[in-house]
Amino acid sequence: MDIDAANQDVLTRVQASTAVLKDVRLARDAVPGMGPRTMLHSGPPITWDRMCGPMKGAVIGACLFEGWAKTADAATQLAASGEIKFDCNHHHRAVGPMAGILTPSMQVQVLRNEKFGIETYVPLYEGLGRVLRHGVYDEASIERLRWLNGTLGPLLSDALQRSGGLDMKSLIAQALQMGDELHSRNRASNFLFIAQLAPHIAATGSRHAPDALRFLDGCQHFPLNLVMAACKAMMDAGRGVAGSTLVVAMARNGVEFGIQIAGLEGRWFTAPAPRVEGIWFPGFSRDDANPDLGDSAITETSGLGAFAMAAAPAIVQYVGGGDAAFARTTTERMYEITVSEHETFRVPLLDFRGTPFGIDIRKVVETGIQPTIDTGVSCKRPNVGQVGAGVTAAPLECFEKALEAFAETL
Repeated sequence: MDIDAANQDVLTRVQASTAVLKDVRLARDAVPGMGPRTMLHSGPPITWDRMCGPMKGAVIGACLFEGWAKTADAATQLAASGEIKFDCNHHHRAVGPMAGILTPSMQVQVLRNEKFGIETYVPLYEGLGRVLRHGVYDEASIERLRWLNGTLGPLLSDALQRSGGLDMKSLIAQALQMGDELHSRNRASNFLFIAQLAPHIAATGSRHAPDALRFLDGCQHFPLNLVMAACKAMMDAGRGVAGSTLVVAMARNGVEFGIQIAGLEGRWFTAPAPRVEGIWFPGFSRDDANPDLGDSAITETSGLGAFAMAAAPAIVQYVGGGDAAFARTTTERMYEITVSEHETFRVPLLDFRGTPFGIDIRKVVETGIQPTIDTGVSCKRPNVGQVGAGVTAAPLECFEKALEAFAETL
């Protein structure tokens, strides 16, 4: 078995991939396997009884949004009854931030890897504040979901049809040149997204267009979900290549951290979700924080996020870490556990060197260097929301388990 050749095959496929935002559609119509009582979540598979506080809060909120329950207590009983089919987003070509909850009546943004015919799906970004992805299910959060999925989603769909689609791979590359790392900092990508779509939003003639533009401008992170789905669309092109030791997904459900590798398609290798070290919002501390949560580490898997932190030194003001040198050092360290550099995603501060790309489980285990992730932090209690942001690392145990399983195939 030629492992290096297999890894090169994965790299070639992913580098050649495209990621175009094509449409916004109802999840029940777009997402494979989305049944009438299906609810998808972030991270590896997990059952209701094992879910963390913020994910349980998001499940409750989703039940209220769908009309499956009238109260939080009724939603809790429904979730525990077995009537809801829970599964993880990655099993349905989807991703979601933080709790990552996705239900049939939610609108999903549809991205397409035209090179390999792969579609991926992600819900609309909810904006800042007390939102479902952080486990909040109050009336304001539910009302926001109704507006997003009843008004903004159809409006964006109309605008996208007029535009012919939006090239997210190019947008990401440009945003990297403007100070984003595309996981925890999306100021430039938010501006680029609005600049490209605003004329088409206006052209719809919708009376909701001004509100939509104000919402997108105030989000600061609206493209985050799109970046996640774009990364999945590209990384999924590398799945199923026998003999490859490269990571194609990293995801967290707030209880477990899981990875998947190209050469062992469909298998999860998990370890307890790590804590996040960072900066806490006023009134909160590390004691309030839930362990690492969300599908958003697909960005690091693709050479973005903390792997591209050198492109966004201002990020340390949000996630901690000290000074701009920390951002550069973080990126440089990730080259030691990757087998290539991204051909499209480049870092100006490093003389336009490509970001570290192609996490190799062999290198992680050999060096002991764990992939770094920058991220937001949800409160461990439901219906509270985000309590901070910071930096964490993928557990070494995941990579050790993956390598042992891979060795058994040799």
